[in-house]
Amino acid sequence: MSYCDAAPGHPWHGPYHGEEYGFPLGDDDALFERLVLEINQAGLSWLTVLRKRAAFRAAYAGFRIDAVAGFGAADRARLLADAGIIRNRLKVNAAIENARRLVSLRGEFGSFGGWLDAHHPLSLDDWVGLFRKTFVFTGREIVNEFLMSTGYLPGAHDPGCPAYARIAALDPPWMRG
Repeated sequence: MSYCDAAPGHPWHGPYHGEEYGFPLGDDDALFERLVLEINQAGLSWLTVLRKRAAFRAAYAGFRIDAVAGFGAADRARLLADAGIIRNRLKVNAAIENARRLVSLRGEFGSFGGWLDAHHPLSLDDWVGLFRKTFVFTGREIVNEFLMSTGYLPGAHDPGCPAYARIAALDPPWMRG
């Protein structure tokens, strides 16, 4: 059963599937949020992440890249003590380090979205290699889900899914590939 079959009507998956998953994102903080959430999903269910999303947003300063890039030791300790989020040291460190790396990308690409657009289109293997060179804690599944969920790779929705047509009307990057 595909996500398009299972998600509709579910209190958490339904809204995410129908309004967010696969829809192109233009805002860097929204892209960063999705990256942090995908990293935190590793080894867990997406439902766990969706249920903790509001707590993540509060803990990570609304996913504002500049704020998270400035997190220090006290913030790291605060995050690791926050029962509302996933308290995994590697994932917490990855969020902070990746925010710092995103800040540094601005000089050349202007934004996270600019970096993605500058490299699009790539095969999944090439994307994975690029993410691994640029960021931390970004394995194949994390990169694949991040790129599908933000409109850079196809596969988020079945062609017969109502969300597919709405996404297609937005001309996502993967359709321009």
